Amino acid sequence: MPTYYFDMKDGVPARDRSGLELVSDGAAIVHSKNLADKVRREKPKGHPDLQVIVIDESGREVHRERIYPDAT
Repeated sequence: MPTYYFDMKDGVPARDRSGLELVSDGAAIVHSKNLADKVRREKPKGHPDLQVIVIDESGREVHRERIYPDAT
């Protein structure tokens, strides 16, 4: 199974060094949405542009999931 990395980014990215083995890009996107929901529930202050960025094992960006989709 391929490994996916879930970086957090609000300006400078916080790199996911361990990754997670998942069956497909689709499964990785679903996982990123779940991560975003979890962070949203924690309500971090001062990070309106926070995103989860999904990177596959080849370094290709698969998806970006905004934590606060309505933030401008």
